[in-house]
Amino acid sequence: MHKIKIAIIGGSGLSHLKGLENIRREVGRTPYGDPSAPLTIGTLGDNEVIFLPRHGMSHQIPPHQVNYRANIWVLKSMGVERVYAVGATGSIDPALKPRDIVIPTQLIDYTYAREQTFYDGSNATVEHIDFSHPYSEPLRQQLIRAAASVGIQAHAAGVYAATQGPRLETAAEIDRIDRDGGTIVGMTGMPEAALARELDMQYALISLVVNPAAGRSGSAVISMQEIVAHLGGGMKDVCKVFEAMLTTPTP
Repeated sequence: MHKIKIAIIGGSGLSHLKGLENIRREVGRTPYGDPSAPLTIGTLGDNEVIFLPRHGMSHQIPPHQVNYRANIWVLKSMGVERVYAVGATGSIDPALKPRDIVIPTQLIDYTYAREQTFYDGSNATVEHIDFSHPYSEPLRQQLIRAAASVGIQAHAAGVYAATQGPRLETAAEIDRIDRDGGTIVGMTGMPEAALARELDMQYALISLVVNPAAGRSGSAVISMQEIVAHLGGGMKDVCKVFEAMLTTPTP
């Protein structure tokens, strides 16, 4: 079977990857059910890339119902070695503003009742992965360099807090996450990162800030209209980063 080494997982606001050429689609099957959508396969520069929208083609799957195991399994079955994931986040650190890009270094998992592992006892195997550093440093550096090459100053560190969703967090919950050390908050970073580690795939996240988290702005409520506006503008920058990374020869 033809192997494709690079995959991009799209999040909210990124259901289609701009710049892909020679596109075809394949329906993936896994022991864990159906992935979120058919795989979109195309080329960017000299690289063949698989694109998979985490929430489905029409953004119809909420974060707590994404079949993370099927998504990661199908990418591994296609030969993927490097996964670049995209996630929309709220900012807890006041230095992070809407439309900023963050390449996080760490994460904290607050999710529950999700299928967290491939080693669930069904295959009579127990595996304990090292997850000290959840993101691939070489992939993180690629994203940081690509952003700089197109004039985008990505924040080169951060702590991603994964919450359950689909509701947004309370102000008190954000205060707690802040005390725990979280700097950005999203709903899809786990168990995706851990599942990729279990299948020995490098994984990094490019996070787009789309709003101040609850209690972190002068407004009493979070405006969904503003989130949508920041998604539309910010994801254009995310696509520029991927295009730069995949069309520029690696030094």
